[in-house]
Amino acid sequence: MSEVLDKPEVARIYIDARGPRFGAVITTTVLAIALVTQSIWVLLAQGLFFAIGALRGPQFTPYGLIFKNFIKPRLAQPGPTEDVRPPKFAQSVGFGFALVGLIAGFAGATTIFTVAVGFALGAAFLNAAFNYCLGCEMYLLLVRLTTK
Repeated sequence: MSEVLDKPEVARIYIDARGPRFGAVITTTVLAIALVTQSIWVLLAQGLFFAIGALRGPQFTPYGLIFKNFIKPRLAQPGPTEDVRPPKFAQSVGFGFALVGLIAGFAGATTIFTVAVGFALGAAFLNAAFNYCLGCEMYLLLVRLTTK
């Protein structure tokens, strides 16, 4: 990942790489609840968290703050760091799915709501279970395609 993102003229922000994965675990749970209950309000809350992560970075979401203040201090050693841009982009993708789901939910299009939440849930689960951030990989692919 670093060879794609290394640009000396760009100031970089690095975050603990374990934080977004912790957030993905909670996000997976929240999205599963939204899917099972078909709750627009649960998805709205998660969509707001995605918006915060997309605009400010995942370290500023409620899940990121829980990790920073309660989980990270109890971990034995410092963890690996990563550039914030790919997880921030992943939060934008999650926000996009949440927005589609919310519009569909309020319009009564339950199938589209279910598909949108399902896609977001699938991506969050990949990160939580396998440490594979689909949105991050999309970001890196876009960077590779646009910098040549």
